[in-house]
Order: sequence, then structure tokens, then C-alpha cells
Amino acid sequence: MPYVVTRSCCADASCVLACPVNCIHPAPGEPGFGTAEMLYVDPRTCVDCGACTTACPVDALKPHTALGEGELPFLELNASYYKENPHDDRAPMYVLPKHRSLPAGELSVAVVGAGPAGLFAADELLRHPGVRVTVHDRLPTPYGLARAGVAPDHQDTKQVTELFRAIESQPGFRYRLGVEVGADLTHADLLREHHAVIYAVGAATDKRLGIEGEDLPGSVSATDFVAWYNGHPDRAHDTYSLDTERAVVIGNGNVALDVARILTADPEALARTDISDRALAALRASRVREVVLLGRRGPAQAAFTVPELLALSALKDVDVAVEGWPEGLDPDATEKTRLLSGLAAREPVAGRRRIVLRFLTSPVRLTGEGSVDALEVTPTTLHTDEHGTVRARPTGDTETLETGLVLRSVGYRARPVPGLPFDEATATVPHENGRVEPGVYVAGWIKRGPTGFIGTNKTCAHETVESLLDDFAHGRLTQPAAGAGAGVAVDAPGLDAWRAIDRAERAAGEAAGRPRVKLTDTESLRRAANGAAAACG
Repeated sequence: MPYVVTRSCCADASCVLACPVNCIHPAPGEPGFGTAEMLYVDPRTCVDCGACTTACPVDALKPHTALGEGELPFLELNASYYKENPHDDRAPMYVLPKHRSLPAGELSVAVVGAGPAGLFAADELLRHPGVRVTVHDRLPTPYGLARAGVAPDHQDTKQVTELFRAIESQPGFRYRLGVEVGADLTHADLLREHHAVIYAVGAATDKRLGIEGEDLPGSVSATDFVAWYNGHPDRAHDTYSLDTERAVVIGNGNVALDVARILTADPEALARTDISDRALAALRASRVREVVLLGRRGPAQAAFTVPELLALSALKDVDVAVEGWPEGLDPDATEKTRLLSGLAAREPVAGRRRIVLRFLTSPVRLTGEGSVDALEVTPTTLHTDEHGTVRARPTGDTETLETGLVLRSVGYRARPVPGLPFDEATATVPHENGRVEPGVYVAGWIKRGPTGFIGTNKTCAHETVESLLDDFAHGRLTQPAAGAGAGVAVDAPGLDAWRAIDRAERAAGEAAGRPRVKLTDTESLRRAANGAAAACG
């Protein structure tokens, strides 16, 4: 196979449109585009021209000769997609740019949130002449979870930030960073200053377990833990006790796998990444030798993606074990179960750190005097309800796992947005195709819930922007008030300030042999941002 997709990618269709023989699927308009774990190259049709790898903004496509040992399984993964999802039409795909006709005059839009959802929304808007976009964020640095959520050992995934740099460099784009909407600015302020507002604020909190002992010291949110090791200013100075031989992660999604890899990684390897210096120091002193990931249901229902499981199976110095295989489950049922079955068959190596993927196990309560010292769990059995959903039922038996660190990783949850309606059950803002009402829109996790990948935000943003542009074309948006915005957050750091921070971090990283050394406290970030003003002065 000449070219191969090697991970969950940005799914922006650049490679699909660049391919002269239409061999990359699912393509725009096909089932699965924007929601599939990744795109796939058809080995029967690829002509080895390299157009796809040139077009890919995150370097997710590679020639088969450039694959590392851990990437070789992607050869079969790409090929097997076409065995199960044949695409018989091999006609070349030609997509002509779509230009909509908009009313004369400028369109001014505020975007709240500088993560992937907000920046993809800005990109969709700026494809149209006469549009100005101001992206607001509470932090002095943009990119959201692409900066503070992607694990430091996944530096290739962070290459999507190069795409974001191109977006923020477009005419008509500007930042207002370090500005909190709801405190420094109100929803009403934004509506007075702009024709429309798009909220892309993500899901900033985590779901709770609702079990006894959850609030004991040593029981922590994986969301906060990820922010800690990624140097998020809100969490960079937290302290976690890693003075325990076993950590337990409740949940088995991609974030749970990230946490397990970081806790068991060689600190010297992490020292070559952009991990927080404080976290690196703590991991160097860590006593953690085993991380157990608990899943209530079975291997077939595991929430992590196949690319992330392949990354886990490629680890060289960490054993990966699988426990809790349901009776009657065919190991060859899916690609995921095939990989898990292979992991289960591996022989452990004495002395290695260990990650245990334990299925059919549910947490019951945490115990300890002053801090967590154990987690009580119960085995579960699987049952299918009347809607066809596989659910786990506790058996009532219990077992105790000794541990001093329990991380809950059972999903994100959005907070209500001041001035907007909020559905407590789904933790989303009610909308129709991204439209809350003419002039107010949502995109990303606050719109659809915490689902999908970085690239999912692109198709999500496109839908929202189409609704906004329809409202503008039909005269449903209110003109900004004359003089609105004067004196409103005028001192907020902009693109120049962010670029100064970026340069400072990269320069420090270059000196240390790392991609960057993140600035994690307000004062350091302010000093670096002021470097832009000094340079201009």
C-alpha cells in the first residue's frame, strides 16, 4: 500500500480533495464523514502520487516505506475498512468552491472560545469577503484542548496547531485573549458590538461518579490531571501524590488511555515533549508501577478508538494486560476486539510497568482515613435492553483494589452559558443546526456534547456558520450599535501578544531540546506577551 492514514486525523477533507483517483474515504457527503474515527486510503486504488500527504495539515498520511514499527498495523487497518465498506465508484472527485452571495457591507461576528471549534468556525466565516471575526478566550493562549488536552507524548496530533496558525493569520481575524465573557464582557456587550455571536466554549468540567468517598483526597478528576501535566494555567500548580504503586482510572475512553500512558511512561522520554516542568518533576519521583483502567461493560463496548489502542499496543517498555472477557464474545468480532485479544495473549515481562484494561467491573466506593487507600469494585454482567443497548449490571459481589490514586474519566460536562438557555440533562445549549436564535449560535461540545475528535469540529462549525449566513442573507441579524465596543476590553492581548508568547516558549524549548517549554503562570505569560508591545514600541 503506497500511502496510509496513521491516526485519528483532522477530517477537513484536504486529502480527499487532493487525491486524483478518489481513494480516500469516507469523503464529504458519505456516511461517516466527520464522525468516523479516521479516514482510510484504499490500497487497490492509490497511485502513490503523494498529493494527499502534501495536502494533509497534520501530517497524518505517510508512505508505507516511512511507517515506524508501531504504525505498521495501520496498513491492515486501512485495507480492512474497504473489505467492510466497499466504495465501487472510483470516479475522480471534483469539488468546486461554493461561494454564497451575501448582502453588501461587512459582517462582524464574535466567537467565544479559541479552541478547535471556535477556530474552525472563524475559518468558515472568513472564507467569505467582508467578514470580520473576533475570537475571545478567557486564557492568554488559544487552541483549547489542542494545547492543554492532547497528551504530550502525542506531539504529532498537536501539529493541527499549524492549521490554526494559518487560520489566525487571515485578514479579518483578531483575538481578544485573557477576556472572560460573563465577567469582563457580557453577552449583551457582544451583541451590541457584533451582528452575531458564536459560543464555542467546550465542556470544562467532568462528570461525577456519584459513589461514596468520591471527594476524598487522592480521588481526582482526569480532566484536572490532564490539565496539570499539560501546564494549563488553572491547574499547572496543583499537587498530586504519586506515592502509590497502583493507580486506578475509572473509564476507558481515549483520555483514560492518555492518563495511563503518562503515568507509566519513561520520564526521560517525556522530557523531550512539551509536558509541564512541574508534572515532569513529579513523574520522575513517582512510585506508580501499575495503572488499572476500569470499564463497566465489555471489550466490544470500550470507548477508546482503534488508533489510540494501536498506540497503546506499540509501547515498548510497558506491559498491557486485558482482564474481564465476556463469555461468548468472538475475538474477531471487530477490529477493536481483535487487537484486545492479541494484547490479552501477550506474556508479561518481569520488572516492567503495567497497564491493565479491566472490563466488566464497576466502582462501588472509595475508602480511606484522610485520603484514598482503596477502591471497592463489583463485577458486572452484560444485558441488552429493549432498545438494543448493551448495559452492565452489578453482580453484588465485591473486591478491594488497594490504591492511593483514583482518577475518574467518565466524560466531560459543559457549564451553562450566561444569557443562553441550557439543557441540564444533556449539558448543551438547545439549538437548531447551531442556531439558538437569530444572532446567537453554538458550535463544538456546548452544541453537540463531548463527542467526536478534533476534526469533528470542522463539520460542526460548517453547519453552524451556514445557519448564521442564512440569517444574515435574510436580514434577521441586528446591526451593531454605532460606537459599540469602544473601551470594551481594548487592552485585551491580541494576535501579536500570543505570537510573542509562542516565540518565547519555542525558544526555551529549542534550548532544552524540546518542542516548547510552556509558560504556566499569569506573570510569565504577561511578561512574554509584553514582549510584543516592546518590539512594536
